[in-house]
Amino acid sequence: MATQSPLFGAATHARRWVDDYRAHAGAGGDVLCAAEDAPWLAMFEELAALVGDDLAHARERVQRHAADIGTGFRIIGESEERSWPLSPVPLLIDGDEWRHIERGVVQRADLFETILTDLYGEAKLVARGIVPAALVAGSPFFLRQLVGLTPAGGHHLHFVAVDLGRGPTGEWRVLADHLRSPTGAGYALENRLAVSRTLGGLQARLNVARHAPFFASFRDGLAAACARTDPRIGLLTPGRYNPSYPEQAHLARYLGLLLVEGADLAALEDKVYVRTIGGLKRIDALWRRLDPRFLDPLAFDTHSKIGVPGLIDAYAAGNVLLANAPGAGVLEAPAWHAFLPQLCTRLTGAGLSLPNISTWWCGQPSERARVEEDLSNLLIGPAFGSGTLGLPGDAPIAGSELSGEQRATLLADLERRPQDYVGQEVVRLSTMPVVGEEALVARPFTLRVFAARGPDGRWSVLPGGFCRIGEHPDPRAAVMGEGNWSADVVIYGRDPVAPVSLLPAPDTHQVRRNPGTLPSRVADNFFWLGRYLERGEALLAIIRVMLGNSIDADGGAALGPDTVSRLVGMLAAAGAAPLPAALKRADLTQMARTAMESVDTGWQSVAEMNQQARRIGNVSRDRLSADMVRLLDAPFPTHRGMLDRTGSLQRRYAAIAGLSAEHMSRTAAWRFHDLGRRIERALALVRGARTFGLPGASLDDLSTLLDLANSQISYRQRYLTGLARVPVLDLVALDPGNPRSLAFQVERVAEHLAALPVLQDDGMAEEQQAEATELKAMIATARAATINADLLSATERRLGTLSNAIARRYFLQGAEPLRAGGLTLA
Repeated sequence: MATQSPLFGAATHARRWVDDYRAHAGAGGDVLCAAEDAPWLAMFEELAALVGDDLAHARERVQRHAADIGTGFRIIGESEERSWPLSPVPLLIDGDEWRHIERGVVQRADLFETILTDLYGEAKLVARGIVPAALVAGSPFFLRQLVGLTPAGGHHLHFVAVDLGRGPTGEWRVLADHLRSPTGAGYALENRLAVSRTLGGLQARLNVARHAPFFASFRDGLAAACARTDPRIGLLTPGRYNPSYPEQAHLARYLGLLLVEGADLAALEDKVYVRTIGGLKRIDALWRRLDPRFLDPLAFDTHSKIGVPGLIDAYAAGNVLLANAPGAGVLEAPAWHAFLPQLCTRLTGAGLSLPNISTWWCGQPSERARVEEDLSNLLIGPAFGSGTLGLPGDAPIAGSELSGEQRATLLADLERRPQDYVGQEVVRLSTMPVVGEEALVARPFTLRVFAARGPDGRWSVLPGGFCRIGEHPDPRAAVMGEGNWSADVVIYGRDPVAPVSLLPAPDTHQVRRNPGTLPSRVADNFFWLGRYLERGEALLAIIRVMLGNSIDADGGAALGPDTVSRLVGMLAAAGAAPLPAALKRADLTQMARTAMESVDTGWQSVAEMNQQARRIGNVSRDRLSADMVRLLDAPFPTHRGMLDRTGSLQRRYAAIAGLSAEHMSRTAAWRFHDLGRRIERALALVRGARTFGLPGASLDDLSTLLDLANSQISYRQRYLTGLARVPVLDLVALDPGNPRSLAFQVERVAEHLAALPVLQDDGMAEEQQAEATELKAMIATARAATINADLLSATERRLGTLSNAIARRYFLQGAEPLRAGGLTLA
């Protein structure tokens, strides 16, 4: 009996999905309904081969892949990151249709470059009356300080994005332009990665155009525009609270760029440097995601705390490339859409290949009258993209949706300040298939297309882009807003596509073991990530023992009141919880709960340590694995029992420690992470030994000390005669072979500091190295029988001094690195 091909069932499901969808998609304008069967059937066959007839499972699977990649986003005003909403069904566009879009985007990018060169140069367009002066001067993104300045590299634009809408008859039209700091390219890349893991065979079946050549061209284009032959390039981010920070981190990692914030940079003698653990290192180019008005408090907004004082001076001197140039955002204003058609014809001799939606700028009397007359049939919005007094919000709104009072308010403000408004036609969008609850449903979509300037100065266009899908069936662009789902965009063709990647060729001879520059801020973050994790683990150990559950010893017998009192004192001294009224079980449980769960109350609880570690993980996505970030992001345990929660958290801490020990390359970033762990663990061991290991310690005290040092098993393997103070103290404090001992921590600290870069070449130890050497010698020459409170207190003080020395040397703050001697400028 012949066996049935596994693709037979997939083909059946795919055909049924397509037929059912076309039967219910309804009105024309749907991309699937207007397309030929073969490409869409191939895509759905790949999907059905993976999930059978379960479309909901397809959605869950692709979202799981997106989560594995680390894709996420944040809504403005929210502190928590959201999971990325990705559809398993990509938007398919034929290669011939795409070439038309590509030509139109390149034409538009060249047109914008020509206009910007004039606006910040001779300003002939305004002088000759071709462009109204109010259209330029009225924009908050026209930066007068840059008039007459030639941008470094010779171009204002290096990366642009264009939002497109497909009409019911299949024509593509421009909805918006993005020139300041276009977002979405990283999400387009992440969508492709997630969907390719789901639809692995689609690449070969449809000859899908790849993304890697575009990003490689952009990276090479930035490098070619720099003055130095081996430039250092950074991605300048506003920080982790920016809505698209995860995208920025992913792009920096993918392109091999330094992810830097304003505090990482310093301008000195008209050059820009990044503060690193090896001194100040020259930065040649910045792909900025920072609002241009916040770039330099000396040139623009004096209140900016996230910019770089002196950056614009370095830019004016041609010593740093800014992509895109500050001031490019002037052309983003919707009002420009009213003038671009005639400007294109005048400046290029041809019309726009991709037309705008029809736009009327109310700063002109006849256009204003046209808008007022047809108000109910138009979309009314701010002319320059910011809020106005006559509209209920910042977003455009359909005139037909205005109440009588809102309409009167708008008309009154149109009378006062007509230049603040535009009227635009209400656009109806094509729809595409999206996985609904049980079947494919039609939803409107928009497409953001990206263009980048390559090393030859010419534009290349990302084959695909970022597709946003509306939540509701209403096809009006104004109703769709920002969209609720995203989709990969597949450009397919007849010819095979070469497998291009940003990864080096397998037979390349270029080998690199140096991971590159480590900014001081990143070193600081990794150091404190280690300290917060270790501090949280130490608190958990105290809580578990205090509640009478010995970690390794048999039985878990209740501790004596003196030992419990000392544990309570350690928790209180750590600032994790207030002292209880008594040592009753209920009081201890309440104290333990505060020390475990209290957040934003001033107590340095385990939950607070978790929150701090999570914040650092979120700003370190470009250097941490997705598994590490996922563990740091995991919700706080909510098990019913306190001891169950502590156990769950300790296992999570162990998993994170295992990832850092076995998966992180032995780079400087790892060394700072481990430095933080070792110093924090050494401090906890010193405090534990001083509390439970001095002469007069009881058996409960000694058992508790072994518990806190996680050394119960090690002790019992060596000593069969029971607990004794000197052997316990030797194992916990002085045994260099015990990975949980004080001596072991101190040796690792000294090793790390010896391996980190120094600023001088005279061969002399720096302050932090000398401190570590002296501390190591002090512990190595100590004897367990003579350890006393004075020695332990001196050790704690030295650890604090060492930590401060590390911070002064590597975690440069404020203007200190600009004044400090010996900092090399490379």
